[in-house]
Amino acid sequence: MTAKAVARTSTSRRKAPTDPAVPRHCDPGRTWPLGASLEAGGVNFAVYSSVAEKVELCLFDGTGTREVRRLKLFLSRSDAIWHGFVPGLQAGARYGLRVYGPYDPPSGLRCNPHKLLLDPYARAIDRPLRGAAWQYAYKLGGPERDMRMDTADNAAGAAKCLVVDPAFDWEGDKAPLIPFEDSVFYEAHVRGFTQQMDEVLRGTFAGLASPPAIAYLQRLGVTAVELLPVQAFNDERRLVDLGLANYWGYNTIGFFAPEPRYCAAGDFNDFRRMVKALHAAGIEVILDVAYNHTCEGNHLGPTLCFKGIDNPAYYRLAENKRHCVDFTGTGNTMDSTHPATLRLIMDSLRYWVEEMHVDGFRFDLAPAISRNAAGGFEQRSPFLSAVAQDPVLRRVKLIAEPWDIGDGGYQVGGFPRGWSEWNGRYRDTVRDFWRGTDGTLPEFVARLCGSADIYGPSQRRPAASVNMVTVHDGFTLHDLVSYNDKHNEANAEENRDGENHNRSWNCGAEGPTDDPEILALRERQKRNFLTTLFVSRGVPLLLGGDELSRTQGGNNNAYCQDNPVSWLDWSDEGRDDALIDFVGALIRLRRELPVLRLNDWFSGAEDPQGRRDIAWYSVWGLPMTQEEWDNPAVRCVVALLDGKFAGVGGGTSVLLLFNASAEAVSFTLPDAQAAPGEWTLRIDTGQGHFTADTGQRAAPATQFELQANAMALLTQPCQDATDALPS
Repeated sequence: MTAKAVARTSTSRRKAPTDPAVPRHCDPGRTWPLGASLEAGGVNFAVYSSVAEKVELCLFDGTGTREVRRLKLFLSRSDAIWHGFVPGLQAGARYGLRVYGPYDPPSGLRCNPHKLLLDPYARAIDRPLRGAAWQYAYKLGGPERDMRMDTADNAAGAAKCLVVDPAFDWEGDKAPLIPFEDSVFYEAHVRGFTQQMDEVLRGTFAGLASPPAIAYLQRLGVTAVELLPVQAFNDERRLVDLGLANYWGYNTIGFFAPEPRYCAAGDFNDFRRMVKALHAAGIEVILDVAYNHTCEGNHLGPTLCFKGIDNPAYYRLAENKRHCVDFTGTGNTMDSTHPATLRLIMDSLRYWVEEMHVDGFRFDLAPAISRNAAGGFEQRSPFLSAVAQDPVLRRVKLIAEPWDIGDGGYQVGGFPRGWSEWNGRYRDTVRDFWRGTDGTLPEFVARLCGSADIYGPSQRRPAASVNMVTVHDGFTLHDLVSYNDKHNEANAEENRDGENHNRSWNCGAEGPTDDPEILALRERQKRNFLTTLFVSRGVPLLLGGDELSRTQGGNNNAYCQDNPVSWLDWSDEGRDDALIDFVGALIRLRRELPVLRLNDWFSGAEDPQGRRDIAWYSVWGLPMTQEEWDNPAVRCVVALLDGKFAGVGGGTSVLLLFNASAEAVSFTLPDAQAAPGEWTLRIDTGQGHFTADTGQRAAPATQFELQANAMALLTQPCQDATDALPS
C-alpha cells in the first residue's frame, strides 16, 4: 500500500467518540470569513485546502483531552474552502481539524488525518506549544524518516483552538497617532520586561499594562513599545530536550492568536487590555511579526497546521517538492505569492489593527515575504502591492527588517514609500566610529543626518530610517562596550551560533573588570552611543534594558535563554539609575529641540542671510576641508544645526562635538559669524552627566576641552527667537 493510499483509508474504520451534549450535525454554513466565527445560534467554520479530500471538525471537552464529536465540513469546490455551521456551539468551545488527503512527500503533499491540526485562523489556542514527538506526522527515526506516515493519533496531547467571543469594551480607546518623526521606539519582550518586576503579574500582557510598568515607560518618555513576537509560537523539540526555550518567539504557528503563556489566567483579552492601558498613557504598540516562516520547519519539522492542511499552498517548495525553499534560515518560507497565503497574511494584519488596536508592525526578514513568484525581491511583489492599496494598513506604521538570507536579500533602502526600515548600516557605522575604525567619519556623518544616500533616491524622508545601535539580536549596549567576542556557550551549540563580527570593543578587558579607567571608558562609550542615537535624524529605537546597563554575559544570541540572562533586572543591584536618568533626559531633549527630529533632509546650502541648516567644522573651528574628510585618521568633527531651519519660528540651534580619538582634544568653537550667541552646555559624556543647564557657558571662537572618546551637545536660542521652547 502506498503512502498516498494509506492517508486516504487509515482512519476510515475509526469512529469518533460522542457526547450527547455536543451538537450532532453540521449545516452547510458559508465560505467566509475563514476561521471560527461566533454568530447567533452557533459557530461558522471555514478553512482553505486545495489538496484535501475530506476535512473533519473535531470538538473536545473542557479539558481539551477528550474528543467528543467529529463533524464533516462541506467543500466549496470553486474556492477550495471547507465550511460548516454548527448550531448551538458557543464561545469557549475547543476544536481542531483533521485533513484527509494524499501523504506523498515527493509531491509536496503531507496530509495525515491521524494528526490534529490547528485552524490557521484560530483566534486563541488553549495552551503553549512545547516541541514533542506528538507534533510529527511521520515516524521518527529510521532511514526513510518523513517518507513514512505515522498512524498514531495525537489528539489527546495536541493543542486545541478556542472559539472566542469578539466582543470587548474598548471604552473609547483611541490610537495615539504619534508622527513617525516624533516617535521613540522601545524594543521589549513581554516576559523579559516583567518577569522580575515587583507588584505585577509577571510574564504577562497584564504585567506590561500594570501601573509600575507604564510609569517606568513614561519616566523614560518613549512613545511606543515594539514587542518581540506575541503571536502563538512553538518551542523547538531540540531546545525543549536541552532544557531551553524559544524565548524570542520567532517560531510562529498562530497568526491570529496571542501567545497563551503571556495571557493572564488564559484570557486572550489580556492583550486588548494591555493595548488599552498603553494607549491611555499615550504609548503606541508595535508588533514584531514573522510572516516569513512558521515553526513547522523543513521537511523533517513538525506538522501542526499549514503543512498538513495544504503544504504546496502555504510554503515555497523546491524543485524536489519534498523540500522547502529557505530564504529565512529556519527551514521554510511562506509563499506570499499564493492567493491563500497572501490572504492569510493580510487578514491577520487587518485583524490586529481592527480588532486588537495595534499601531503598527515590524516585519521580521521582510524581503522573504516581498519576493515574487520567481523568488526575487520586488517592490511590486504581491505582498508589497497588497499592503500599498490596503485602506486599513495605510494608517499604521510599517517597518521592515530589510534583509533575509536569500540571493539579493539585503535590501536596506530597497522598500517602497510608506515603509520605514531598520537601518543596519546606521548600526554598523556608528559602532565603527566609536570604536575608532579608520575612514568611518564621512559615512558616520551621513547616518547622523538621516541616511539621505539610502532613502533619498526612493523619495522617502529621514523617518524611513529606524536608527538603532543594539537590538534583541546581538550584544546589549553594556556588552557592546565590554566584549570583543561572543560568549554563547549556554546556548548548547559550542559557541557556533550568533554573529561573529560584532563591531564591538571591550575597552581594554574582556568582560567584567575592576579597572577604574576601563569602567569609566565603558560608561562614556554607552553615553556616546545613546547620545548619538537620540541626536540623529530618523526614528530612534532603544533596546529595552540598555538604559539599565543590562548584560547577557557576552551572549549575543540569547534567543533560547528564558531566564535571568534575558530578563530585565529591576533590583537595586541590577539597574543603573544614573543611566536611566540620562536616557530619560536625552529623550526629553530630543522632544525639546525640533532641529533634531525634523523629517527633512539637510541641504548644507546657504540662505540669503548666509545661514546654513547644517555646517561642519574641524577641531580648529574652521569649515571642514575635503582633505580632512578624506583623511582616514580624522576622528573629530563639529556639527552646527541651525534651529531657524526647524520650521518652528526660530527654535534653538545645536552644536555637536564628536571626539572618537584616544586623546583629549581642545575644540575651537565656530566664530560669531556662524553662530553669534553664547552656547550653553547640555551634554558632555566625558563628564558623565546631563542636566537641563550645566551652568557652563561658551562664547563663539573660544576653546572647549573634550575628553578622549566623548561627545558634547550645546544649545543656543536663535537670535530672533521670541517664544520659549516647550519643556
